[in-house]
Amino acid sequence: MINKALRILIADPQHFYRMNTERLFNNLGYYRVAPVQTLAELLTLVDYGCEPFDAVVINADLAIGALDLPGFFLNNPQVRHALIYNEASAPLQTALGFAQDNVQISHAASPGASAIKQLMALVDAPDRSRDAPVWQLESGARRRAYA
Repeated sequence: MINKALRILIADPQHFYRMNTERLFNNLGYYRVAPVQTLAELLTLVDYGCEPFDAVVINADLAIGALDLPGFFLNNPQVRHALIYNEASAPLQTALGFAQDNVQISHAASPGASAIKQLMALVDAPDRSRDAPVWQLESGARRRAYA
């Protein structure tokens, strides 16, 4: 089931790519999308937002020489997942390279439907912990506490 309350941010300097990416999200049933065209706008929304963004899709060209995007998104509490595209350092063998679970890096010039579907499969994954019996959750918490 699609969570229509997810907050998505798209950052690209080109209007065409922002609208095309937003359309890809809309085709999947996600409509709470905010497009921005500059790094300053993105940073303002991320830094001063009252709620975290569930997904940020950004063109790496926006931050050239100004910000280390993977480093910014890796442990940022205001961004749950990020897709950085048009990144020259991304591995060419695969469509997406993973810096960590919450950051995906792509060498593609713009995100395609498959990249957006893959991102949203991670972002909008069902919360399995709600279905688990209480004793499993407690034992998992104890194991993490002693590790």
